[in-house]
Amino acid sequence: MEPLNDLGRRLHITHRTGYRYADVVDASFNEVRMTPLSEGGQLLLSHSLEVHPTANVQKYNDYWGADVEAFDVHVPHRVLEVIAISTVDTPPKPARIPGLTWTDVLAPNVQDRFSEYLESTQYVDDAFADADRAPIATAMINAATPEDAAQVALRAVRDRITYTSGITDVSTTASEAWASMHGVCQDFSHAALSLLRAAKIPARYVSGYLHTEEQAAGLTVIGESHAWVEYWDGRWHSMDPTNDRSVGAAHVIVARGRDYADVPPLKGIYAGGHSEVLGVSVEITQL
Repeated sequence: MEPLNDLGRRLHITHRTGYRYADVVDASFNEVRMTPLSEGGQLLLSHSLEVHPTANVQKYNDYWGADVEAFDVHVPHRVLEVIAISTVDTPPKPARIPGLTWTDVLAPNVQDRFSEYLESTQYVDDAFADADRAPIATAMINAATPEDAAQVALRAVRDRITYTSGITDVSTTASEAWASMHGVCQDFSHAALSLLRAAKIPARYVSGYLHTEEQAAGLTVIGESHAWVEYWDGRWHSMDPTNDRSVGAAHVIVARGRDYADVPPLKGIYAGGHSEVLGVSVEITQL
């Protein structure tokens, strides 16, 4: 019999965020990535976006496959508030399918196909350049299979980094999180990506939401956005290094990319003085 936490779920998500400006802003140009994807068994049932001040919202798909809602505000304002409301069905955790061999994953055509998920980025450096991480990357390369190597990376990140909010921020890199030994889901994910890519395993950053591990109908979980990683060895496999667990029905996929820079829930530019985040609140209820 399938464990309860592996069953699919229907989740209602309210995501509030925005900016507070030091001075009146005459114009701002913004992008929102808060729409759960409909793919791989995950099904978006409804979605709406509220913007204050009111603005016309344009929709498009970005290079990495995320649904983006873009809008401009051309009235004077000191606060920008964005509220995304979604209902989504998530599928059961997929059955584990044996992965490919090292020969398959390191084949030139595979490395070329996924080259963008193998390169160093703004947040994900080369683990071999770090004396602390190089031995881990070497151990991964010597593992029997890419799947075994991914488990080495997962254990290393969990052993090294302690979940601690307030020490890192959205600009923290994998190397900085590794050195501090503290971080949040973004840092766990970037650290895991640095190891996976050092071992030449294609790996990408995933942003989304997380409900409770066990089924909990009617329970509202209050938190923030979540992040995890996917690595490729014949198909994309998900792992959640922050919680040391596989990815299943409690996870809601919103966007993917090379690192956080490709998937921020809200980003934009504006004409005016200093700004600060208005605050982020995510409420997830299992229906």
